[in-house]
Amino acid sequence: ALATAGHGTALGVIRSLRDAGHSLTVFADETRPYLQGARLTAWELQEEKIQSFLITDNMAGWVMSSRKIDAVIVGADRIASNGDTANKIGTYPLAIVAKHHGVPFYVAATAKSMDFRIPNGSYIPIEMRKEEEITSFGFLKDSDGKPLLKEGVIAPKGMKALNPSFDVTPASLITGIITEKGIVSPVTEENLKKIFQSI
Repeated sequence: ALATAGHGTALGVIRSLRDAGHSLTVFADETRPYLQGARLTAWELQEEKIQSFLITDNMAGWVMSSRKIDAVIVGADRIASNGDTANKIGTYPLAIVAKHHGVPFYVAATAKSMDFRIPNGSYIPIEMRKEEEITSFGFLKDSDGKPLLKEGVIAPKGMKALNPSFDVTPASLITGIITEKGIVSPVTEENLKKIFQSI
């Protein structure tokens, strides 16, 4: 299994598979720039004693081409009526790589993620965050306000950076959406309404 680009419901699916007796190896993306995968997902996987490896965000293609990967499971911040899904930045290219390698790509989501008010992903606003989160370390702080990483600049002075929080994965790249009530597959507005409006 390959779990990347987030935690929460995706980890819930992994826990359920483990509890059902499946043997798992999880590859978790670091999830830059906030490193949620390295700081949170990796910690939870270790706490759950699930065999896992941390990989860089750009490593998923190599992992899928050199290892037996059964599925990719990601979370969802927002799902449009047609199934387009917004999630942590890097989810969209991960879905493209999975499609290329014939690896099923699943979104784990709760009913709160579904938004039938918007027709497709082009209506989902994408927050742009500070450039410094890309060009330097030191913005990640612990509860006492101390840097989690040694502060330092990693890009030339004056370098501009793009830092969107999310990207949108088209429904056409999603094998299924895993919900509290079952799996929506194929991902269509009609199938989403059947599941989500019954929750």
